Amino acid sequence: MIVQVCVGSSCHIKGSADIVELMRQAIEKNHLENEITLAGSFCTGQCNRIGVTITVDDQVFPGITRDTFPSFFEENVMKKLKEEGSI
Repeated sequence: MIVQVCVGSSCHIKGSADIVELMRQAIEKNHLENEITLAGSFCTGQCNRIGVTITVDDQVFPGITRDTFPSFFEENVMKKLKEEGSI
């Protein structure tokens, strides 16, 4: 699985560095280092008034914040990995 966190100027202002760190910690906590490639991306054109855009494989999720990150991670990363049989 490839997870890209937008680090473009708009997302940077909205806290992309925090989201990258939350993602890194979640990957480490769940021992997913061999299942997930974490990368940065520049603007995907999905800017939102609130939050950061994350792309999981080819699905784009705008508006992720520190508060919404835990549910985002569970629903769009962990659930997908379980469905794929990766974990």
